[in-house]
Amino acid sequence: MPGSAGVTAARSRAVLALVCLIAGIALLASSGATAQPGNRTVAVTDVRGAITPVTADHLADTIEGAERDGHEAVVVVLDTPGGLVASTRQIVQTFLDAPVPVIVYVAPSGADAGSAGTFMTLSGHVAAMAPATTIGAATPVDAEGQEAGDKIVENLASFAEAIAEERGRDIDFAIASVREGRSITANTALERGVIDLIAPSIETLLDEVDGTEVEVRDTSMVLQTADALVVDVEMTGPRRLLQLLADPNLAFIFLSLGTLAILYEIANPGLGLGGVVGVVCIILAMFALSVLPVNWAGAALMIVAAVMFIAELFVPGVGVGAAGGTAALVLGGLFLFQAQSGASVSMWVLIPTAVVTFGLTIFAGVMVARTRKMRSSGGSDDMLGRLGKVEGVAEGHPRAKVGGTYWRIRPADDQQPLRDGDEVRVVERRNLDLFVASTSTDETSRPNNVTTEPRPTDVEGSP
Repeated sequence: MPGSAGVTAARSRAVLALVCLIAGIALLASSGATAQPGNRTVAVTDVRGAITPVTADHLADTIEGAERDGHEAVVVVLDTPGGLVASTRQIVQTFLDAPVPVIVYVAPSGADAGSAGTFMTLSGHVAAMAPATTIGAATPVDAEGQEAGDKIVENLASFAEAIAEERGRDIDFAIASVREGRSITANTALERGVIDLIAPSIETLLDEVDGTEVEVRDTSMVLQTADALVVDVEMTGPRRLLQLLADPNLAFIFLSLGTLAILYEIANPGLGLGGVVGVVCIILAMFALSVLPVNWAGAALMIVAAVMFIAELFVPGVGVGAAGGTAALVLGGLFLFQAQSGASVSMWVLIPTAVVTFGLTIFAGVMVARTRKMRSSGGSDDMLGRLGKVEGVAEGHPRAKVGGTYWRIRPADDQQPLRDGDEVRVVERRNLDLFVASTSTDETSRPNNVTTEPRPTDVEGSP
């Protein structure tokens, strides 16, 4: 009926209008809610373990994302024994020039802002610590754990002093933490003005810093963090892997193991396991070196070491290649990373690795020498004398199935060209090629003066 159809259409339009009205009200309510102080957000990220280039990149991306997403501040929860000098400087520069307030929070209880962590804490717009935490011991050390040279120490002391001056923190402690390796507790740090407050949790920290005025790029800002929503910012999966691998000692070990594995693959080809392990180790080493401050002179020495080790296989027994490769390996490990970066290979890793590599290279050379002697003295091959049928001549790729496997075949010297269907006998093997002779040629080419053994019926006296 026309009348009922019109009523139905009118009802549909009314329902649609009501849905649109409700959606519009919800949209306005949601947009108004984001502007309320109770819905402010703070980005929180954890930094634990050694400070590496991966850490520096993660913090830079976190701060950039916080500005983009409109977070009130970034809270860096810190617990570190130290790390690379170059990465520490990069992080400090990121904090000092951050477009949003950075709150460095040494936590949980028992955590330490050691060495690099001291510089990071001093450079935050707000510095806080949990109870029973420590900060300090920022004296740079070398690969053996000994104090670095005076020039490096004085340079870092001046760096710490400049940070403390910029943030209005205790300058004497900043200098003493580098020159004297001084370390203090959270309570002492608060008394001396090294930090701004002690807080047992992030929630308490955000409530206590609410209303604090900070300078962000020469602009005064008042923190509004009370009851702010905490947004966790975690390191990505690839970065977590890089953080795990970004260790100078691991990079050196992976390079050495990769070289050894490839060496044994060359010494005993065919299995493939050594090649696979070697390639995997080299890839992991490249992964680690991609985020570490590599000195290309050291990298060149590592390549020279690999070449010398491989050369030992071609001139085994002399030991010159192994000795030269070991010397290049040690020097490469010493110079593999830039000295001023703080990254280096520990001597406790370098020397044992070099000794083991030398010994295993000599062993591989001995294996190769024995294999060559066995091949030259034996002169036998289990493929010799086996039969097969020729295939693939018409396609230009002659082959024969011998011993259950298809082999490339070629006619032996003084043999006629191969033909599909001919039965052939293997007379020589050269690597993966079999040289064959036709079995019919074998019979027809038998000399006339050669006799065969008499058959039983030919024996004298037999019927």
